[in-house]
Amino acid sequence: MNRFVNSLTGRFLVLTVIFVMLAEVMIFVPSVARFRVEYLQERLELSQIASLTLLATPDDMVSPTLKRELLVNAEVLSITLRRPDMRQLILSQAETPPVEETFDLREAPVVELILDAMNALVRTGDRPIRVIGMPVKGGGVMIEATLFEAPLRQAMISYGLNILRLSIVISLITAFLLFLAVRRFIVKPMKRVVDHMTDYAADPENAQRIIKPTSRVSELMSAEVALADLQSQLTQSLKQKERLATLGGAVSRVSHDLRNMLTTAQLLADRFERSEDPTVKRTAPKLIGSLDRAINLCERTLTFGKAEEPAPQIRQHQLARVVEDVMDSDRLRSTDDGVRLVCEVDPSVTVDADGEQLFRILSNLTRNARQAIAATGEPGQITVRAAALQDSCQIEVVDTGPGLPPKARENIFQPFKGGVRHGGTGLGLAIAAELARGHGGALELVETSATGTRFRITLPRQTSQAA
Repeated sequence: MNRFVNSLTGRFLVLTVIFVMLAEVMIFVPSVARFRVEYLQERLELSQIASLTLLATPDDMVSPTLKRELLVNAEVLSITLRRPDMRQLILSQAETPPVEETFDLREAPVVELILDAMNALVRTGDRPIRVIGMPVKGGGVMIEATLFEAPLRQAMISYGLNILRLSIVISLITAFLLFLAVRRFIVKPMKRVVDHMTDYAADPENAQRIIKPTSRVSELMSAEVALADLQSQLTQSLKQKERLATLGGAVSRVSHDLRNMLTTAQLLADRFERSEDPTVKRTAPKLIGSLDRAINLCERTLTFGKAEEPAPQIRQHQLARVVEDVMDSDRLRSTDDGVRLVCEVDPSVTVDADGEQLFRILSNLTRNARQAIAATGEPGQITVRAAALQDSCQIEVVDTGPGLPPKARENIFQPFKGGVRHGGTGLGLAIAAELARGHGGALELVETSATGTRFRITLPRQTSQAA
């Protein structure tokens, strides 16, 4: 039962019943008010007939038994007829109780009639009331009738129960018809889309399982067209990914073997460098540099081609200490090329990150900056600074290098495309951006010009539980 109610069809069915019942209630109130007016008007008409019967007899000589029968037939206690020149009590019981409330049906407002009807329904007891109305067909100026209210209330309740039963039947029939219509024109087409999605998920590389838009409902047709486009793109991407994975495996194997060959060649080149031949002395450094770049390319390709980076182990670190470690490591690897490393990170700044991965991000950025400055042959400076925000920590790596060329900016974080220097692979920034995303943060190029480049790393603060 809960499953049906929680379904789209079940909820639509329940809402339909509720709204139909609300509509019936809005119809019920004025209907009961109209029924009350008709009931009282009928009592007045019967009272007028009784008065005319009495007035038609010679000298109004009517037996008490006939008077009583006329009053019982009209269901009233007394009848008063007003003419242009007189007000005459036509019929009355021997003992008529005092009237508690008078209702004038002549030109009464609709709101007043509705309120009187609702009060009559909720009121208890059997009180005498007076009703004033216009006689039919000119039988006087005004007619009054006194009657008990309990029979009126009982008739209104019976009428209301009949309306309620009819409303329930109408609601059920309407809901059932709407239920069938919704299942036929909405739920069934949507279920078809869901079935197609499930079938496609079982084998997304099979192009035969891509949905073919056939719905005649405009909204569902748009959804099916969008789903078909998405499935087509996903199928093509999966096929391309499979081809790239196969190609990547082959490249990794070739790079592994090529690295071994280049290492051997590098050892031989080292011997050439010790030769006394002037020509060999001139060409050996260039050969060794070329071999170094080739080995570096193979190693980076193999590193990038491995499985995805493991999930970062988030810990709280003193950022200044991590930056100093990066700079010390960079100084050990680099020669005296006139590049100065400056740490402007306040010792109180902490960062929530994987220490090893953060080290790699900063190391890639500083190494790229050093290489860009060294290529100009001019001295320069690399500065690392940070700002601790409420929900994140922002780290900036700023250099005084020549800036990035336009082509490099377009593919700055794309592997094998964003390289700046000759022989570069562009993997350093790609790996750094991937590691930053793994932390839920980002690596972005803030600005670059002839006076320098600024990168920003944004790492979010972790909750105490996650930390």
